[in-house]
Amino acid sequence: MRTSSTQDEATGGSPAGTAVPAARLVGAVKTYGTGPGAVRALDGVDVAFGAGAFTAVMGPSGSGKSTLLHCGVGLDRLTEGRALIGETDLGALRDRELTLLRRTRVGFVFQAFNLIPSLSALENITLPLDLAGRAPDRGFLDELVGSLGLSSRLSHRPSELSGGQQQRVALARALLGRPDIVFADEPTGNLDSRAGAEVLAFLRHAARERGQTIVMVTHDPVAAAYADRAVFLADGRLAGDLAAPTRESVLAELQRAAA
Repeated sequence: MRTSSTQDEATGGSPAGTAVPAARLVGAVKTYGTGPGAVRALDGVDVAFGAGAFTAVMGPSGSGKSTLLHCGVGLDRLTEGRALIGETDLGALRDRELTLLRRTRVGFVFQAFNLIPSLSALENITLPLDLAGRAPDRGFLDELVGSLGLSSRLSHRPSELSGGQQQRVALARALLGRPDIVFADEPTGNLDSRAGAEVLAFLRHAARERGQTIVMVTHDPVAAAYADRAVFLADGRLAGDLAAPTRESVLAELQRAAA
């Protein structure tokens, strides 16, 4: 285990000056509420996510994992500090500009899938592009749904799909627009072990073969072992940074952080 240096944090773990990180948080503070009851969910976090890498974000309940994800994608605004996608400072954008950025440069996979019940699988997958007035790349769409095993399920509504199939629809929706970065919040939390493994293998493939940047919140050491890197939060602060995580090394780091 090593804790990222300031130089590493500026470049997503790469040597200084090699590339702009796909996303980063700089001095990130997020406080909910005011007065004595205020909760500091993020407490001065500096972390960067390198382009084309698959990173797991871990920590105990209440450590700030989901808050980091939501602030990193602009679903929630920081109290202090900066959140950037590439070189774009999210804090400088108006709400409409944030919405447009998320439609064109960011994908988000929710734990609860967030599919529209009245739409077919195909309509759910293409919905963000439809809202943006963009036609999908048909060849890439066919490749994507084929690799996710959804080709025969595209006319089905969410209620006619298994949990694993619904999550794969959500993944296809997040990836179809070829975003710069995909944030996934506990994407396997509602899945059985087989469906979860399929989703994780696809995320790893998206990073390694398609060059997608994946940032995944998870509590599961087995899930984290699919990633290239694991970062650890504790009490809203960055508590560790582990390259090439394994189930065993993640468990050891979690135990160290808890102690």
